[in-house]
Amino acid sequence: MNRIFLFAAGLLVSLLSGCQSRRPVDLVVYNATVYTVDSAFSKATAFAVQDGKFVAVGTADEVRKKFEAKQEVDAHGQFIYPGFYDAHCHFYRYALGLRDADLVGTASWEQVVQKLQEQRRQYPQAAWLTGRGWDQNDWPGKQFPTKDTLDVLFPDTPVFIVRVDGHAALVNQKALDLAGVSTRTPISGGTITKDATGRLTGLLVDNAVDLVAVKIPEPTAAEASTLLLEGQQRCLAVGLTSLADAGLDKANIDQMAALQQQGKLKLRLYAMLNPTKANKDYYLKNGPVMEDRLTVCSFKVYADGALGSRGACLLHPYTDKPRETGFLLSSIADYRTLAKELAASKFQMNTHAIGDSSNRLLLDIYGEVLKGKNDRRWRIEHAQVVSKADMVKFGQFSIVPSVQPTHATSDMYWAGERLGAERLKTAYAYRALREQYGQVAIGSDFPVEDINPLFGFHSAVARQDAKNYPASGFQMENALSRPDALRGMTTWAAHAAFQDKQKGSIQPGMAADFVVLDTDLLEAPKEKLRGAKVQQTWIAGEQVFSIKN
Repeated sequence: MNRIFLFAAGLLVSLLSGCQSRRPVDLVVYNATVYTVDSAFSKATAFAVQDGKFVAVGTADEVRKKFEAKQEVDAHGQFIYPGFYDAHCHFYRYALGLRDADLVGTASWEQVVQKLQEQRRQYPQAAWLTGRGWDQNDWPGKQFPTKDTLDVLFPDTPVFIVRVDGHAALVNQKALDLAGVSTRTPISGGTITKDATGRLTGLLVDNAVDLVAVKIPEPTAAEASTLLLEGQQRCLAVGLTSLADAGLDKANIDQMAALQQQGKLKLRLYAMLNPTKANKDYYLKNGPVMEDRLTVCSFKVYADGALGSRGACLLHPYTDKPRETGFLLSSIADYRTLAKELAASKFQMNTHAIGDSSNRLLLDIYGEVLKGKNDRRWRIEHAQVVSKADMVKFGQFSIVPSVQPTHATSDMYWAGERLGAERLKTAYAYRALREQYGQVAIGSDFPVEDINPLFGFHSAVARQDAKNYPASGFQMENALSRPDALRGMTTWAAHAAFQDKQKGSIQPGMAADFVVLDTDLLEAPKEKLRGAKVQQTWIAGEQVFSIKN
């Protein structure tokens, strides 16, 4: 009897200790296909989360036996990825523009005018009529518009409508008058366009855009907060958990940081600073900001404009405008001085460079101050047209290529007209860039392109647009593999922001940011990729979006 009693008691103690050994955690997710995007690109079926971080990744049996969760989520066989990271966008500008007329996809100038009239009827009291997204390359004739119709329809209301690339704007005479812009206004690094008679057409390119833009009233703090939170919901709905916002001032950052501290803005932000004197004076003195949801450790610089508005600075003239080569937006001396200043600091230099001339210039300046291999992670944003001779400099000087795959599939219809067949071969060359640096950081440049990161994934791997055109893909020799495209919008994007030790993959110790999709991005047919639906988005183990809500 004693032996039986002792055996039973021992068994009971063993069972009780087994139950007690289950570690309490906040969340367990199981019955999923989990793409961890770790160094081995391994897969799992379950993971556990505690205090906003992943603490275990493995099979459902392993995780559920080891952990007791406050919340268990059955993923019902769906597909889970690290939270998507847009490595180059304009979130602040996108959010504050949600009340603007949406001119994306307009097929003619007449459609633009119609949308502006609708916007005026919707907001009759607005002091300015603003819009964004027109692209003359999508219209019959592909001619830039003029202000004549706007002057007739809106003689007393200033109109300011931005081209899709953000590097050109059309304004009416009322806007020009309010800004004091005339045929005698001096401009450097931009164009105030005139017709054959010397009359202003209303088209402003690059630095000229700011002459009018600065006159548009800023929204109140309350209005801006409402728009930022509306913009956040749109981002969360497409699986974005981290954003690199390219070009902000301290006041913009402070406003978003306040919303983060209030628990309202959940998105993680990597803010690139405009290189103004005020921003440099404050941040170079106080150093980078490296907080859980806010990183400020870089300055965003513009070398040139955009290819679509012929502001990109080329080594040789545009094929369709043999007297034009585009232009730099600042002097070479200014870029060199800034590079030396930032090299002596802890900040990155992230430079917008589209044309092969601007890419060569900035790569050479980077090389001068960085002096070979390094871990400063200075970036070229876009790296759109890079000559074959300059491509190796990304590897030689450890320069991060930060690219936007949807630019390739948006521009492919007319880029050859601008560049000619030979230069086009080394444009949008994402695979070649990846081979040089070993990584590419992938973004969208929204609102220039759509905010949905899956559109960029599709463009990167299929080199096709929303119509699955062209059937064989655009310059497929520069397509990315599916694993690399996923890395580019998760762990490689984090690396480009010095955040790869904190997030970007699903493994213990990393921030528990993840997205649940109904589609296997690594296996689904290419034509299904853009239609993949985000089911849930989680940040720090908190569900911030569900398609069911």
